[in-house]
Amino acid sequence: MVSFLNEVRSTPGGEHILACIQCGTCTGSCPMAAFMEYPPRKIIAMIRAGMRDEVLSSNSMWFCLSCYTCTARCPKGVKPTDLAHALESLASRHGFTIGGTRTPSMYRSFVDSIRANGRVHELGMMTRYYLSLTPDLLAHPVATLKIALLALKLFTRKRLPMMSHRIKGRNDLSRIIQKFREARGTS
Repeated sequence: MVSFLNEVRSTPGGEHILACIQCGTCTGSCPMAAFMEYPPRKIIAMIRAGMRDEVLSSNSMWFCLSCYTCTARCPKGVKPTDLAHALESLASRHGFTIGGTRTPSMYRSFVDSIRANGRVHELGMMTRYYLSLTPDLLAHPVATLKIALLALKLFTRKRLPMMSHRIKGRNDLSRIIQKFREARGTS
């Protein structure tokens, strides 16, 4: 069986993890570190320690803003932002559910929309996303009403089309996505 460290290293974005010297620049630079279960420096240490389940079930990588401050400041070129995206990919691939963030649901809705249309259909994507949050929406009816009013406002200003517009070559895009998934081993 492949070690967790090697699995991360072989995932695009995780190639440079061994260069980390644990200086803490990434964590000190991260505007979201206080909200993460484990800040970037600790995540890297945990990966090296083989703590697969703890890392992949944490909210840390999902809270990354992709501001690239950590990557720009890293003295060894580790690219913590790319590492966060690699961990998101691994968590999704292995079916980890993440508490405290809705980002995975948003990603799935986004990808499903692209897969169906070749581009994002905003209304369909957001409908799927909000339906995936139904228990949350029922618990917060005022927030749900605000979302519905915003959607209505966007619709009346023709900023939220009802019908999806499919691109030409959608089948080609599907084949590209399938090849990518096969290469990643996620068919």
